[in-house]
Amino acid sequence: MSITYDSHGRPHAEKTHDVTVVGSVNADLAIRLDELPPAGQTVRGADAERGLGGKGANQAVAAARLGRRVAMVGAVGEDAEGRGLRDVLAAEGVDVEHVAALDAPTGVAVVLVHSGESTIVLSPGANDRVDDARVRTAAGIVSSARVVLLQCEVPDDALLAAAELCTGLLVLNPAPARPLPPQLLIRADLLVPNAGELAVLTGEPVATDVDGLVAQARAVRPSGTTIVTRGERGSLVVTPGGHAEVAAVPADLVDATAAGDSYVAALADGLLDGLGLVEAAQWAARVAAVTVSRAGAAQSLPRKEEVPQ
Repeated sequence: MSITYDSHGRPHAEKTHDVTVVGSVNADLAIRLDELPPAGQTVRGADAERGLGGKGANQAVAAARLGRRVAMVGAVGEDAEGRGLRDVLAAEGVDVEHVAALDAPTGVAVVLVHSGESTIVLSPGANDRVDDARVRTAAGIVSSARVVLLQCEVPDDALLAAAELCTGLLVLNPAPARPLPPQLLIRADLLVPNAGELAVLTGEPVATDVDGLVAQARAVRPSGTTIVTRGERGSLVVTPGGHAEVAAVPADLVDATAAGDSYVAALADGLLDGLGLVEAAQWAARVAAVTVSRAGAAQSLPRKEEVPQ
């Protein structure tokens, strides 16, 4: 692909992908428990389930299942597990040319599912090698995307490089929560945290009411747009000129592991269809409701025809 640059050093490229995800690829090991074990004790769980995971991979698969042309920038280990995860992504229709196989262990997430919620222990492995240089080798698919999705399971310099190369809509999902460079928060066109992640960005306690969440969102991005996800309490669309509450869609909670990832991907899908922010958030709520009603991470993500209209 031929790339030219404008006077600000930003690349021009024909938009060949709807969505490019810069993020993590993990092997998930999920175990269902009746209760979490106290320190020093052992509890019995259900049969372990293995599969594709990682916030980046989940969002890539979610967008692909909603019918989008998707590419991914990431890394796995140069091992059988890494090759298997890469093959699963490709089978889902994700362009994996820039999912590198590195001399590092494949990322692993141990997911303990209890009462529908998940507690996750992450060993990042190859995901920590997704850096500035690796993102720049994929400049073509980053700059050619209509939407670029970022999360926080890869290093900051990868996120900053992607933000610099992005010429489409930049959506930042600041999860798992950590403080982020101010220039990244300013550059993002849309920030999509949950209430806990938003609190980390502000350095304040978690806000428990709408007014508090609106205040925190505007403190982080006075001139930007933020959509705060609130689980069963729905979401909150905050713009510089106002805010709107979007109700959650009732669902039988089975496993919330990939709910946030499906929400972010569906939000991008709705915006690509030309929906307004509130309408896109309503669509994302419907997609997330299907996701939480199923077990697993990537395997729980619905196709468009499976989402009630």
